[in-house]
Amino acid sequence: MIMSRIEAPRDEDTGNLVDRLLTGLPAETVLTDPDVTASYATDMASFCPAGAPAVVVLPRTVEQVQHVLRVASELRVPVVPQGARTGLSGAANATDGCVVLSLVRMDRILEIDPVDRIAVVEPGVVNATLSRAVAAHGLTYPPDPSSWETCTIGGNIGTASGGLCCVKYGVTAEYVLGLDVVLADGRLMSTGRRTAKGVAGYDLTRLFVGSEGSLGVVVRAVLALKPQPPRQLVLAAEFPSAKAACDAVCRIMAGGHVPSLLELMDRTTVKAVNDLTHMGLPETTEALLLAAFDTPDPAADLAAVGALCEAAGATEVVPADDRAESELLLQARRSALPALEAVKGTTMIDDVCVPRSRLGDLLDGIERIAEKHRLTIGVCAHAGDGNTHPTVCFDAADPDETRRARASFDEIMALGLQLGGTITGEHGVGVLKKEWLAREIGPVGLELQRQIKQVFDPLGILNPGKVF
Repeated sequence: MIMSRIEAPRDEDTGNLVDRLLTGLPAETVLTDPDVTASYATDMASFCPAGAPAVVVLPRTVEQVQHVLRVASELRVPVVPQGARTGLSGAANATDGCVVLSLVRMDRILEIDPVDRIAVVEPGVVNATLSRAVAAHGLTYPPDPSSWETCTIGGNIGTASGGLCCVKYGVTAEYVLGLDVVLADGRLMSTGRRTAKGVAGYDLTRLFVGSEGSLGVVVRAVLALKPQPPRQLVLAAEFPSAKAACDAVCRIMAGGHVPSLLELMDRTTVKAVNDLTHMGLPETTEALLLAAFDTPDPAADLAAVGALCEAAGATEVVPADDRAESELLLQARRSALPALEAVKGTTMIDDVCVPRSRLGDLLDGIERIAEKHRLTIGVCAHAGDGNTHPTVCFDAADPDETRRARASFDEIMALGLQLGGTITGEHGVGVLKKEWLAREIGPVGLELQRQIKQVFDPLGILNPGKVF
């Protein structure tokens, strides 16, 4: 019902929209060339429809963002907030006639406070840029999505991103203390705090984290930092089956160990990484498990975990000799998704998370689904969280293979729910998983979430067509 209240502007209205925007924006921030605006139409997800933006705006100030939202509300024009567009659910895809609000030029680190252990940043700050800046103060910002060299903090907040180190340090939501948000009508609201503790009122900060730009536009964030830990050392363990590797994960977690990273790559992923990078990973393995510790004595922790891997059936356990070798292994894991994309040219990257105890069942089921649909499906996983990324590789020019790819993607999500999991651990809902969100949260949950959306965005102009 919310979505029906707005319509894409007619061609004769586009000029009026641009003129109104230019009354409060520098000309260089407003892009109207169709060839240029078309390049802002999508993020990195497959199978997600996208429209043609009427205009792209690249603001540099909070006041400019407010102006855009005021104009859009008055003219009933949809607004699609964007970051670096590295997302994998279609959450940043344009709709026909919309204003794409790209926040990449709002890229200042406003403050780093070593005493309060916070950073105050604009949404366009790149994750890796922040990480390097706080490291100079002996601090760290732990959330580290695989795209950390290009993804932005605003995008991380919008999709509630995770990363490789979540097993020990948690996800983005746990580091967002406060936000400045421009609402649909252009008002500026501050949520949260910059103190270590605070429980005043409803937790609106958490509500915005993961809302995918559907409730407001984040223009400033107060982020929690941690002391920089020692450099981690990594162990690689080879297994004769994915189930044995998952058994090792359960033994490690049940044993009370707290690895800074616990990642899994199946044989398909290992081969793809080798083909792309020529790293020489062991292709004879059915599953490769990477465990890391950043404790004062990581070698002792790795030895204990190595023994558990051997007890679970590991055929080879190799601790890294030094930090350089550790970094090489981590680079192999970070290369997994681009490597799988190179297998067939197109991928659908799932994001199913299950209880750790059901991880082996999920991987076995994915293998059966791949065989059923005659497809290559590689799995890399944040195994310590139970968060898997089954990646369906297919030829987009082949209609039958494309159909089978979509069917396998849906079957993997259904399997995840059947095993007590969720359809998304960190990539968000966007366009790709709207139907599945309704299945997961049920009709009452869906109704209440839509009512929340209407409170913040009664005209339905913020990122329409996403999430619901």
